[in-house]
This record gives sequence, structure tokens and C-alpha cells, in this order.
Amino acid sequence: MEIIHKYFKNLTETQITQFSKLQELYEDWNLKINVVSRKDIDELYLRHVLHSLGIAKVMEFKPGAKVLDVGTGGGFPGIPLAILFPETQFHLVDSIGKKIKVVNEVVEGLGLLNVKTTNGRVEEDKDTYDFIVSRAVAEMETFVRWTKGKIAKKQNHKLKNGILYLKGGDLTEELKLFTSATIYNLSDYFEEEFYETKKVVHLGMKFK
Repeated sequence: MEIIHKYFKNLTETQITQFSKLQELYEDWNLKINVVSRKDIDELYLRHVLHSLGIAKVMEFKPGAKVLDVGTGGGFPGIPLAILFPETQFHLVDSIGKKIKVVNEVVEGLGLLNVKTTNGRVEEDKDTYDFIVSRAVAEMETFVRWTKGKIAKKQNHKLKNGILYLKGGDLTEELKLFTSATIYNLSDYFEEEFYETKKVVHLGMKFK
């Protein structure tokens, strides 16, 4: 939890309580349904919570914004972002039912009122969103295809509506079709070794 305080100084008492509860909630549910690797559960805040919040270093979601988390798994990046932005609406989607079960239990345990969940495929969702977030669930070309038509046209943020994707490693080949993508190195924001190769990729959607 100290690592969250290190980089996010202005948390409310509610947010501090919610972030503090994450370890216990995930440890408890991970014993029943394994959604986080055994190694990672011991470093939950470094490898999952802070990593998710890397998106917040690039984008501050406004009240009333709508954000879709595709392939949320155990609730990352959606749940940490929902704690940090309580007035933004988050929709967490995953095709694996047991993962959404854990997400629902964590959301309930934290008392989050700005999160809805769906067990299903993102292609079936007919809604539109200001931003779509995810943690490396597919190559960018595939991800863009999955989420086509789901970006709202009305712009309300400093960055263009679009995709905010947590990725790692050399992305030259993967992004060669996406010349408008902007890469933010998380090592510019977080000093821990884990973040040396971690990035947020912003891909704004173009509208004719």
C-alpha cells in the first residue's frame, strides 16, 4: 500500500481504505478461484494495482466519463482506476465467468458504486465509451477490431477518445500500422525496476 501513497498523494480516506482492502480481498478470493498468480499476489500493489494506475498518470478521467475495461481478468486495470476516479463510470468485461465472479465480489467488498460488470465478449456490447482500457489481452490490431465502433464521438478530455493500453517490451512491429499511437513510458513516472519496459499506449480514434 505504501507504493500507492508514494505516487498518489491526494487520496481521500475512502480511497485509502478501499486500496488497503485490495490485498485481503484478492488473497481471500484467490484461494477459491485463482485469478492472480501466486507470485504476483505477494506483490499485488507493485505488479497489478500501481500498474493499473499507470493509466492515471497519462489520463485524468473526468466526472461522468465512461470507460470500458476489456478482458479485465481479476479486475485490472478497471478496479484500481474506479477507486481513483469515483465519479467516472467503469464497465468491466471478461469472457471467463469465474473471473467476473471474483471481480463482482471485490467490487461489492469495496463498496464501489461506479462499476458494472459483464461476463461475455466485448463485441456483443452495443454501448460507446470515452476510453477503452486494457492490459495486453491481444495484439493492437486484434484489439482495435474487437472494439470497433465503441468509441464515443463527443470529446471531453485532453487526449482524443480512444484506447489506453498497458503494454510491455518493444512495440515497434506491433504498432507499425498505427502511426498516430503515442507511447508513454511508465519508467518516467515510476522508479521501480518492474516498470523499466512497461508502457501506456494511447490510440485516439479518428472520425470522418
